[in-house]
Order: sequence, then structure tokens, then C-alpha cells
Amino acid sequence: MSEIQSKIRQFLVENFVLSERIDELGFDESLMENEVVDSTGILELVFFVEDQFGIKIDTSEVLPENFDSINALAAYIHRKQDAR
Repeated sequence: MSEIQSKIRQFLVENFVLSERIDELGFDESLMENEVVDSTGILELVFFVEDQFGIKIDTSEVLPENFDSINALAAYIHRKQDAR
């Protein structure tokens, strides 16, 4: 597990009611379909990523392919950091 994946997982465990389910999920499984986060939770993830990783997220980038799994979010963060 990368440091970014670890930070994402830790944030989910500490901040979401159904976070106990996170240990059952694989890194590629949908956070929304598995009811770990909802639409409000995605917004919390956006704020967390901006704060924790120092990147600016455009609203057009808040898409399932970027935010719906731990691996998708980690890959998105890597791309944003590499673009800086």
C-alpha cells in the first residue's frame, strides 16, 4: 500500500460512519456502491485531498473515475502532483 493509499484509507476510517466496511473492501471497489461514502462524502474527500496533498481540484474532475475507489483516487492524486 502506498503512502497516498494509506492516508486515504485512514481518512475514510476516521471520518465515515460505515468506515468499518472499508477493511472489507479492495482498493478498486466502489466507495459509493458499497455505501462507504455518499455525495456529501465525496465533497469531504475533495476537501481532504486539497488540504492533505496541496492540489487544487476543479469541479469538472470530481468524477467516479477519479473518486470512487481508493486506487482511483490515489492515481488521480499522483497525476495532479506530477502535473505541478
